[in-house]
Amino acid sequence: MLSEERNRTLTQVGPGTPMGELLRRYWMPIAGASELDARPTKPVRLLCEDLVLYKDKGGRFGLVDRQCAHRRADLAYGMVEDCGLRCNYHGWLFDETGACREIPYDDLADPASNLKAGVKIKAYPVRECAGLLFAYMGPAPVPPLPVYDALTWTNGWREVVTSDVPCNWLQCQENSCDPVHFEWMHDNWGARLRGSEELSPKHLKVAFDEFEHGFLYKRVREGQPEGSHFWTVGRVALWPIGFFLGQHFEWRVPVDDENTLSIALFFARVPRGREPYVQKTVPTWKSPLTYPNGEWITSHVINQDILAWVGQGRIADRSKEYLSGSDRGIVMMRKRYFDEIEKVRRGEDPKGVVRDAAAAACIELPLAERAQFVEGLPIEDWPKDRLMGRRMHGHVWCYGQPAEVWKDFAEAMGFDPGLRAAGEGP
Repeated sequence: MLSEERNRTLTQVGPGTPMGELLRRYWMPIAGASELDARPTKPVRLLCEDLVLYKDKGGRFGLVDRQCAHRRADLAYGMVEDCGLRCNYHGWLFDETGACREIPYDDLADPASNLKAGVKIKAYPVRECAGLLFAYMGPAPVPPLPVYDALTWTNGWREVVTSDVPCNWLQCQENSCDPVHFEWMHDNWGARLRGSEELSPKHLKVAFDEFEHGFLYKRVREGQPEGSHFWTVGRVALWPIGFFLGQHFEWRVPVDDENTLSIALFFARVPRGREPYVQKTVPTWKSPLTYPNGEWITSHVINQDILAWVGQGRIADRSKEYLSGSDRGIVMMRKRYFDEIEKVRRGEDPKGVVRDAAAAACIELPLAERAQFVEGLPIEDWPKDRLMGRRMHGHVWCYGQPAEVWKDFAEAMGFDPGLRAAGEGP
């Protein structure tokens, strides 16, 4: 268990807080790029800061202070220009660096004053990768964006799914290093929700390892040989706020101390023989957490996880918990956060920050069954595959995939969209 003081250290993320300063050393996904197609501005809150994400007419992305430097108008309603975002109140124009490019009245009435030269708003760099927009909110020098090799895979179909989770980020991320919950939440409880009393294979042993970019959890369940990739390779709890399972990434992005943006990127390699395939647009959609009557949605894997996270309260009180042997990975993770906080205090780069641009351009993460994602499976083998067989009938992880997104996925894969199961959402 943690003391109340140490729990606050790990859960508070605002500017100047120990964890806030640590997390600002990393690039974090903040939106799907396609979110800005219909409307080029989006208000966002990240690490207790209110900001505006935008895409200007020149194709540049920016992340700037939500309030204009002039009279504090809301830039979420600003107008994008060829270069930058213009306030809709008096027309002040800011570029992606936060520099003021135009002050229309003063530029015309008193050009010699050059008032704009002294005006700047808060701004953070944004990079696009694999349909996601990543932001860096830390100090200079800005490290290169770490591009994990799964983000570079070709001949595949991607989608971005977000949810607004009303609790602290840490109880979400600790789920990433917790193998035993699969047995109980997703298998046993999931079976009960479907009206079955059948119990899933028990966990016989678990193990945890640390590597440069996170932690690995490994497990052996009843009926599973120790030569299985679940034990020899494991799953990646991606440092500092992510989870990687091959077919998808999940990130738990801190909005503030009591709210988290769950953002996931899913990948499906087209069946072998349908190459080359190039996806035109990576769709982004929001997965709802509750039904219209207010009840929590429990039918899908990540929806079940979110219920468990939120059930711990807005900020979990870790001074009252009792940890067991299956929680060794969580203990390792917490200790690493404290250690990396101290590195930042000493002015050092924390764990996982890559300064070499060539190394950051393609970082290979531990992954079993890599060939399936790179080379694909014949479509006739999909029904026999543990995962792809389920994907032929709907979204496995998140409730509410829009019908038009499902249709685009099915067409890309080359099967009948009518295979979608009932209850998969709108």
